[in-house]
Amino acid sequence: MKNLLITISAVAILGCAEEYKPKPNAMLRLEYPKPVYKPSSLDLPFNFEKNLASKDIETIVVESDGKSIGLNIEYPQLKGTIYLTYKAVNNNLFDLIKDAQNLTQKHTVKADEIAEVVFENPNNNVYGMFYEIGGNAASQSQFYVTDSTKHFLSGSLYFYAKPNYDSIFPASEYLKKDIKRIMETLEWKD
Repeated sequence: MKNLLITISAVAILGCAEEYKPKPNAMLRLEYPKPVYKPSSLDLPFNFEKNLASKDIETIVVESDGKSIGLNIEYPQLKGTIYLTYKAVNNNLFDLIKDAQNLTQKHTVKADEIAEVVFENPNNNVYGMFYEIGGNAASQSQFYVTDSTKHFLSGSLYFYAKPNYDSIFPASEYLKKDIKRIMETLEWKD
């Protein structure tokens, strides 16, 4: 009986033993289309290049005289939108810059950091600031640009989902490049 119990125990222990293999570290594989840019063909006081991965731009005229215009550049595959707001400068540049900066600073509640990068393109008379917002803030990137006399454009990136920095990071990085492309190719119409 003792031998039978030892034999059954040995078979149970050796028969059920599997070689343990730890799972390898995995990364979420998200593939986005390679960006292809073309000039926007909208009747606006400025031109810029947009990524063909976005839908056609939705234009919202805020004021009938064209002094304030909203634009939505939607990316359905990335579940995000770049919101642009154009305003004509009329002795109000300080207020426009202050409003853009305040909008960015509202994200400090959830942001881990806000990195500021000065932007200058003297060839096209475009000057401004790019903000990269880290953490679970509602917007991951914001910017403003101006020629200091006539034109002011601000923009923000928002996603359709609850902000989770780790989850939206790849899409945020992709769209951050599109925002920078908008800034780099921006030309004012005088």
